[in-house]
Amino acid sequence: MKAINFNSEKKKFGDHVRRLRERLESSDYEGRSISQQEIADKTSLITKKTLGKIERGETNPKFETLIALTILLKVSLVELMDY
Repeated sequence: MKAINFNSEKKKFGDHVRRLRERLESSDYEGRSISQQEIADKTSLITKKTLGKIERGETNPKFETLIALTILLKVSLVELMDY
């Protein structure tokens, strides 16, 4: 079995999360995508710092964080993991 490069996978996942976030429209700024801060302001489940780390591929999000992301990004868990 081929070895898995987890750092590469975290980076790919983070890029996917960023793209999903950027699909959402900002409620603060017309014509712009929602910011990490706006996401964090909508819930106490995830902070801007945590979201930034996920998008940069610097962390392994907990299951609870993945579920929060599905709610905030308006996607299914399958779509979130289909990076």
